[in-house]
Amino acid sequence: MPTYITLAKFTGQGAKTVRDTTKRAKMFIELAKKRKVSYKAIYWTMGRFDVISVFEAPNDETATALVLDLGSKGNVSTQTMRAFSAGEMGKILSKLG
Repeated sequence: MPTYITLAKFTGQGAKTVRDTTKRAKMFIELAKKRKVSYKAIYWTMGRFDVISVFEAPNDETATALVLDLGSKGNVSTQTMRAFSAGEMGKILSKLG
């Protein structure tokens, strides 16, 4: 399955309720499971972003719907990137001219 990395930043609402962030993460992971998304890791970070998560989804549409659902709760704004393993990147590079 394709891998995705989501960078999240607390909104004002998310910062005010930061004590609930791990509870919200657990609820999000449960939602991911229901959508056949495999959560690999979640980290709270210092710096520009507050949370980084790594997950695998069947396709871009499923990943996008999951992250849109997360953003609609109002606690974080997100940026999601499709990630490629070394093997996947090797296949991509083999298609270069």
